[in-house]
Amino acid sequence: MSAPANVTRIRPAAAAPVFLSPEQVCELVPVLTPRDLEDMRSNNTGPAYSRPTPRKVVYLEADVRAWVQSKRHATREQS
Repeated sequence: MSAPANVTRIRPAAAAPVFLSPEQVCELVPVLTPRDLEDMRSNNTGPAYSRPTPRKVVYLEADVRAWVQSKRHATREQS
């Protein structure tokens, strides 16, 4: 059944971004520790992060996943 001509279809809402604490990042990427993330923030080498308050740090889950994917290396068999 089609909608009447005077009805505007509502687009589905985009998924809300998922923010992770450093501890949650370490659960997602088990080889990392909160100290590793702190060091990477100091060296500008880790995933992108936000600092909503001077003492709190959060990461977007999508940024963490993209960062991990960017570190992927292929072996000779996969090349």
